[in-house]
Amino acid sequence: MAQHEAKPETLSSSPKPEPSAEPDMATKSTMIPATSWFTPKRLLAIFCVINMLNYLDRGAIASNGVNGSRGTCTKGGTCTSGTGIQGDFNLNNFEDGVLSSAFMVGLLIASPIFASLAKSVNPFRLIGVGLSVWTGATFCCGFSFNFWTIALCRMLVGVGEASFISLAAPFIDDNAPVSQKTAWLAIFYMCIPAGYAVGYIYGGLVGSHFGWRWAFFTEAVLMLPFAILGFVMKPLQLKGFVPADSKKALTSETVGSEVQDVDASNGKDESLSMKAEFGAKSSHEPSESISAISRFLKDMKELLLNKVFVVTVLGYIAYNFVIGAYSYWGPKAGYSIYNMTNADMIFGGITVVCGILGTLAGGFVLDFMDNTLSNAFKVLSLSTLIGGAFCFGAFLFKSMYGFLAFFAIGELLVFATQGPVNYVCLHSVKPSLRPLSMAVSTVAIHIFGDVPSSPLVGVVQDNINNWRTTALILTTIFFPAAIIWFIGIFMHSVDRFNEDSEDQVSSVERTTTAPLLQEKTGQTSALQEC
Repeated sequence: MAQHEAKPETLSSSPKPEPSAEPDMATKSTMIPATSWFTPKRLLAIFCVINMLNYLDRGAIASNGVNGSRGTCTKGGTCTSGTGIQGDFNLNNFEDGVLSSAFMVGLLIASPIFASLAKSVNPFRLIGVGLSVWTGATFCCGFSFNFWTIALCRMLVGVGEASFISLAAPFIDDNAPVSQKTAWLAIFYMCIPAGYAVGYIYGGLVGSHFGWRWAFFTEAVLMLPFAILGFVMKPLQLKGFVPADSKKALTSETVGSEVQDVDASNGKDESLSMKAEFGAKSSHEPSESISAISRFLKDMKELLLNKVFVVTVLGYIAYNFVIGAYSYWGPKAGYSIYNMTNADMIFGGITVVCGILGTLAGGFVLDFMDNTLSNAFKVLSLSTLIGGAFCFGAFLFKSMYGFLAFFAIGELLVFATQGPVNYVCLHSVKPSLRPLSMAVSTVAIHIFGDVPSSPLVGVVQDNINNWRTTALILTTIFFPAAIIWFIGIFMHSVDRFNEDSEDQVSSVERTTTAPLLQEKTGQTSALQEC
């Protein structure tokens, strides 16, 4: 922190708060002032509920109650009408699989955009914008009248989710206690299996009793308060970023002081100051977009040259390929193989219990081992290897009870990866790259993982017409994921959480930036003492 103590000559002599002069991370890791109602634990709780709603939506659209089935006709000419989305719009399995992945299109396009905007727009406000889009798009899903309209609405749902997915984890990592960072991330990512599971149950109940459209209407109503909260709450500062307000204030202050020094001798302070400010603004505007693109390309290059990050994401892609297909086709596969009459409830129950316990266990185990990147890779590779073996063995059982026992153990182990994998994504890069690292990992695991997996599994099933064989083929992809993460154990890795994070920000900007929620009275001097 000493490297930022020197102040530029252009600044006034009055002391300014230093952004990087934060309290020692070993004693205080939060970016939220102690006087704020918005405490770290409340932030975590709110983000968990939002994440739960995101994945509840995914589970609901995969449930038999919402997704439904196509109409069928027997050889004798007796036909039954379809149910849910698939029945109403008469979708084949490939189209149904595409529908499950449609929201990913918006997510993939918007995630890097929101991550880049975080350098010029307050990240907390970006989350509010994203949740507003999500709420409107989900509500519109209930009014869709054919495949293309609901596919478009699902794409917009992905756009809305993109800001939250890219920015929520860095906020949580900023404010988590140092010795519990993986545990806090695990609590947050626990909402993925829990949300899916609740979504299965929720979709089954609402869809069968009120119709699939009401499932989407209700989701929108539940998310609306959080979308509003993103605009009415005083915004938080994200570690590694300078608030836009500070940059604007600095530009005005610096230009104004320089003009006043020159104008003092000629009595033209006001007029020349206005001209100077206008000229400075005009000269910067044409280059702002070019500079943003250049900075984005530079950040992307740095990220893709980070071997630890790349290995993490490659393993995550293979892992997510299986998890994505499980989450969508699981209830239908279970219904077909084992004649589960309540497949939504059974899969939902297993996923919610094993997902919560497994995700939390993975986070607490890594913190207990000492949350280093090398230890994270050990947890990732071992839990995926053993968990994949149990899941593979589960589909070999003829008995439904044997299947449920082995599949539960397998899910317990494979979900233990959620905390550690995201911990590596956040801590293998410098703080200013964390939103982009989360965006890129999200884009990669979806575009190469669960986006193609659902349609591809649908194609395989359409051709072989045997859900047991299809599930066994899918499950084998866990093993390449385990091998890739095993390689990461032996790579040279450095935790870069406390690294000087904003190379693009000048020393002037550093010395005039303070957390957005921080008061400029007593807390300013407290920062300077650090």
